[in-house]
This record gives sequence, C-alpha cells and structure tokens, in this order.
Amino acid sequence: MIKVLLADDQVLVRAGFRALLDAQADIEVVGEASDGEEALAQARRLRPSVILMDIRMPGLDGLEATRRIASDERLDGVKIVILTTFELDEYVFEALRGGASGFLVKDTEPVELIHAVRAVADGDALLSPSVTRRLIAEFAARAKEPAPSPRLNALTEREREVMALVGEGLSNEEIAARLVVSPATAKTHVSRTMVKLNARDRAQLVVFAYESGLVKPGWLP
Repeated sequence: MIKVLLADDQVLVRAGFRALLDAQADIEVVGEASDGEEALAQARRLRPSVILMDIRMPGLDGLEATRRIASDERLDGVKIVILTTFELDEYVFEALRGGASGFLVKDTEPVELIHAVRAVADGDALLSPSVTRRLIAEFAARAKEPAPSPRLNALTEREREVMALVGEGLSNEEIAARLVVSPATAKTHVSRTMVKLNARDRAQLVVFAYESGLVKPGWLP
C-alpha cells in the first residue's frame, strides 16, 4: 500500500486529491497538512511513502519543509513531489536541489497524478521530463559557470554519459535507445551512478549533472 500525505493550504485541493487517490486500491491518504510545520510533523509521525507538497504555504513553506524532510535520516524513504501552479515556478529548481523527487502542476490530469504517485513510490523521479528539462535549463542558465567536480572521477565514462542523458531529461527507455542498449542496462547504469554519487534519487542526479558542469545550459558553448 502506498501511503500519501497531502500538504496544501487549500482545503478543496486536499479534498479533491484525497477523493481521487483513496479510490485507488493500492493508495491510501494517511494524513493532511495545511502548512510546512504540520507537514514536517505529520511526516515524522506517519512515515508516508509519498508527500504531495504545495510549494507556497503560510509560515514554513513547502521549499523549507522539503529541505528539512529530505535531510532527516529518519525520513530517508519518504519521497516528495512538489505541487505548483505554473510549470516554470521559480522555486521548483531549489526544491529539486533540496531533495524533492519531482514536481507536478496542480491542474494535471487525474491519471497523471495517480501515475506520478506510483512512479515516485517505486523509486522513479523527475516527472514530466520534457518540462523538467526546460525548467532546470532555465534556472541553471542564471547561475555562474560551475567548476568541474572531483566527484565525477568516481564515474566510468559510460556512467558520465548516462548521467548527462539523465540531466537532459531522458527516461531509461530513451537513454537505452540513444546508447543502443537494453532499458535494463540503462537502468543499471543510472542506479550505479546514483549510488556512487550518493544521490537521493534521479532528480538529484539531474541537479548534480548541471551543478558539476556535465550538462551545460545554452549560455555555454
């Protein structure tokens, strides 16, 4: 059973998500929170599989709540999906850097929301890869040019290649097609890269790909 915590200051939004998710045989909404402090307390008490976290809430916002949950070793298995009104929300990149596993726009189709919860609970991340690719490129372009990271030395040439493709927003299937390998092989390379870099999930792998300079936004040749 996938246990979900809903964190949103709008009662109607929580009610709509609860009705949709509770109707699924493998998903159960175990709690609700109206602000970041409550989300943090509920996460520690309930240990949900997935938190759907609104990024803008009164008091402690979703961004800081995400950072605190992601840095709490007791909540290591908790995955966070950021909910935002706009695809290019200025805080989403910071949320991914802070430990979120991905994001969804609030007006997403019901079937996509259900798929997202299941995918993140299963260990996948970075929902809507094409949108995420645009978002990360947008905000990485405003940052200073990164210095090469020594952490890349731990990776094989193929693992660097795979991480760069993950950073571009490609799925395992798309990576497999690009490298002419099986999806299982692509997934193995991604998993080994995450382990070597101690990445919480695929989303952090993408952020690291940009921050280390392995993937370069449009402002670099």
